[in-house]
Amino acid sequence: MIYSIVAYGDTVLRKRAKEIEEGSVDVKTLSENMFETMHNASGVGLAAPQIGRSIRLFVIDTAPMEDEKYKDFKQVFINPEIIDESGNDWDFEEGCLSVPGIRENVNRLEKIRIRYFDVDWKEHVEEFDGIAARIIQHEFDHLEGILFTDYLTGLKKRLLKGKLAGISKGDVKVDYVMKFPKKKK
Repeated sequence: MIYSIVAYGDTVLRKRAKEIEEGSVDVKTLSENMFETMHNASGVGLAAPQIGRSIRLFVIDTAPMEDEKYKDFKQVFINPEIIDESGNDWDFEEGCLSVPGIRENVNRLEKIRIRYFDVDWKEHVEEFDGIAARIIQHEFDHLEGILFTDYLTGLKKRLLKGKLAGISKGDVKVDYVMKFPKKKK
């Protein structure tokens, strides 16, 4: 099942998502549908708030990034907690399925240590670096109500203000299904 992706301006993207209690959500079916939605939109990560669900779950698939180390890395993260971020700061151009048509450099630390559960409710504590760490940080931010545009300078935010307002009204061209919070019917 392909979900509509919630566009910039929807309040669900600004809320801290709630933890999932084991058994309260069919995480296997939900994550399969999220992968299908993400792949349909040519994304590499998708968080539950982006489909209108304010719960702590995201999926990533780094295959399109052509990163040799993480070429087959496809994972579901339930109730994740970033334990540590370390290494050097590095800029990399990020985009977001909820903020189509905008790509900007975002500075993040290169390594993370994260605790999370998989779809079988097995707990993991793992370290990631490079592009996998970046995608995880980006998706984790969604669970905290943070968008990549929040990392931009004040000037850059002012320059993008009109474009962001347009996105929330549906004034953007996308080739995947979206839900726009301020679109007139």
